[in-house]
Amino acid sequence: MILDTNAVSAWADGNPDCRAAFLKATRLVIPVIVLGEYQYGIRQSRHRARYEDWLAQNLPYAELQFLSSDTASHYADLRLHLKMKGSPIPANDLWIAALTLELRLPLLSNDAHFDLIPDLIRLSF
Repeated sequence: MILDTNAVSAWADGNPDCRAAFLKATRLVIPVIVLGEYQYGIRQSRHRARYEDWLAQNLPYAELQFLSSDTASHYADLRLHLKMKGSPIPANDLWIAALTLELRLPLLSNDAHFDLIPDLIRLSF
């Protein structure tokens, strides 16, 4: 299962609703883009030290996934598809969606705009 930024945040905050999804997952993947978004958010947080400690302790439980040329190809196809439909989504989320399709894993996210992506399975919490 791939984690979107809001899923990582929920994990860090101990949200019990995402616990069920985590228990069913055989693989936890954090895209490098999500890591960057999360680090950006915690650098602005008044609880920065706590979240940085949490990240250092918990990041090893997930697989950090980088982008590849296959990801770029999925990105281009998705971006064109959404442009033609008149339904663009944020650029970082488009990269996350491309990686999700490349790895053929479900995405844990509360962002409904991922539902615009053909063949993407979104799990909410």
